[in-house]
Amino acid sequence: MADHIRIRPAEGTWVVRAGGAVIGESTRALELTEGDYPPVIYFPREDIAMAFLDASETTSTCPYKGAASYFSISAEGGMLTDAAWSYETPKAGVEEIAGHLAFDLNKIAVEQL
Repeated sequence: MADHIRIRPAEGTWVVRAGGAVIGESTRALELTEGDYPPVIYFPREDIAMAFLDASETTSTCPYKGAASYFSISAEGGMLTDAAWSYETPKAGVEEIAGHLAFDLNKIAVEQL
């Protein structure tokens, strides 16, 4: 793992809201910190209402985490394009985030209860 990435359990209960509606809640979320970037909360897929997420064709690559795939989210106000991402097969050292989703905080609210 890159020395500047840390993954640890995110303490407490975390909620994901899309357009005001709760689409996920977890006590098993992970907090990933990378360098000077703000922490990112990764939610286990089992704790997210996946029926509201549609895989998009968008992808990106991180030299430390690997290839990311994106999801759009159907919300009351309309479709939130590429509002979530996941590393399906993350690179060695960050395997813990496999099977988890992170959310674009400009489109989705992620809150600790």
